[in-house]
Amino acid sequence: MPDRFDLPAGFRWGVATAAYQIEGAVEEDGRGPSIWDTFTARPGAVRDGHTGAVACDHYHRYPEDIALMKDLGLDGYRFSLAWPRVQPTGTGRANPAGLAFYDRLVDALLDAGITPLPTLFHWDLPQALEDAGGWLNRDTAYRFAEYTEVVADHLGDRVPAWITLNEPFVHMVYGYALGIHAPGHALVLDALPAAHHQLLAHGLAAAALHRRGLDVLIANNLTPVRPASPSPEDVAAATAYDALHNRLFTDPLLLGRYPDLSAYGVGPDLHGAVHPGDLDLITATPLTGLGVNYYNPTHIAAPTDPGLPFTFVDIPDVPRTAFGWPVVPEGLTHLLLDLRDRYGAALPPITITENGCSTPEDLDDTFRIDYLATHLDALASATTEGIDVRGYYTWSLLDNFEWAEGYHQRFGLVHVDFDTQERTPKASYGWYRELIAAHRADRGR
Repeated sequence: MPDRFDLPAGFRWGVATAAYQIEGAVEEDGRGPSIWDTFTARPGAVRDGHTGAVACDHYHRYPEDIALMKDLGLDGYRFSLAWPRVQPTGTGRANPAGLAFYDRLVDALLDAGITPLPTLFHWDLPQALEDAGGWLNRDTAYRFAEYTEVVADHLGDRVPAWITLNEPFVHMVYGYALGIHAPGHALVLDALPAAHHQLLAHGLAAAALHRRGLDVLIANNLTPVRPASPSPEDVAAATAYDALHNRLFTDPLLLGRYPDLSAYGVGPDLHGAVHPGDLDLITATPLTGLGVNYYNPTHIAAPTDPGLPFTFVDIPDVPRTAFGWPVVPEGLTHLLLDLRDRYGAALPPITITENGCSTPEDLDDTFRIDYLATHLDALASATTEGIDVRGYYTWSLLDNFEWAEGYHQRFGLVHVDFDTQERTPKASYGWYRELIAAHRADRGR
């Protein structure tokens, strides 16, 4: 029997996925191409040339996957809508077949007693919008608001809460600054307009959701940043990295201003992207909740090469996931306390919208069980310090397409044989199911 973590009554348990990583069916029922369809076709862009063309075939197998969720006893399921499935070119009239798929998915979830928590954008921008500049083009924010209105009008009668964006920091850095994710630009600091345009899109979409009486969240990838030593140089470098990774995508939402980016030679207008009134638009609709995606802390030292004002430092003497990421559960406690100390009364209730690990292909996955248990213990420690955390969505339900790593990193509670599409629950699936049942028995729903 799993430990019964000291989490409050009414705490919500879930799993998370994303459209391009599991749906497949990329050329069916009128779906348009996304930047990930284009990127995966580029030789060498993705390990072993893998693509999301089939992925977990969730588009056809969603009833089987929802049955697995129901068996887990989940309260909620966080998934994303594929923008190019709803609007094949990112604008204009909706694709009826695309909306019909999400109708079926939402209705099946509700029939299983599971609350849908959709993410509007999880990195699969319609290729037609990328051809017009993507997130470097301010107009994309307005197209996103129109897309939001389309799906909110169609599904809002059954879906009470929405996440606007998933990990805008990662999408900007990996997709626009470094070129290791779609759309594959390597612009370094010239990628910063993609940060502002995503946040502007959030503000416009949040207003559209609020007008319809719907709750609004955003899912930010956050990391506690620590200097490698107490030296002034390392502390300054850690402050600079924290501003880029954490504050760039949280300060505007909660404080109405961008952080100091002068260490990067960047002013508050982010290379001219910020127009008068933009920050008012971004903050006009308060967040119902802040989604926090946590995987590991980051240790930073003074720069060793010119170009960026920091250097990453390995965290010694800790376990590592199959991805090589350090496992530091107490970092989650530190992160949540940092958020409280930084934002105070401006901090909305928190939901852990992603937390999980990749492990080798092993159904008896004791590493994942230990990972989840220690992170939930760290989360419980934060709640005893007064942090208002409403739920936990582990990443992920299924082994899936892991972006530039293709199918080489397995994050799922359920093993997927990508040749046969057979689903096999791992030991962590049974552990999570027992944990949810034990929490309910102790605390009630």
